[in-house]
Amino acid sequence: MAIRMKRYKNLSGDSGVHAHEFDDGSITVEFQEGTDASAGRENVRTLQQLAQRGAGRATFINRVVRERYAKRLH
Repeated sequence: MAIRMKRYKNLSGDSGVHAHEFDDGSITVEFQEGTDASAGRENVRTLQQLAQRGAGRATFINRVVRERYAKRLH
């Protein structure tokens, strides 16, 4: 079953993240520029927690995940 992308809360107001979706083994992140990110089990769990909080995810991706994503959405 496909999960609909959920708009990111962006509590700080300066995130590059637009929306996200996740399930047990993955997380998809849509940036303002339109990319997708997935980067290992522990990082995915961290990204899921940050997504639910609505803060810190773009910073985590920029500092930790960087270029380790599954594919680029166009």
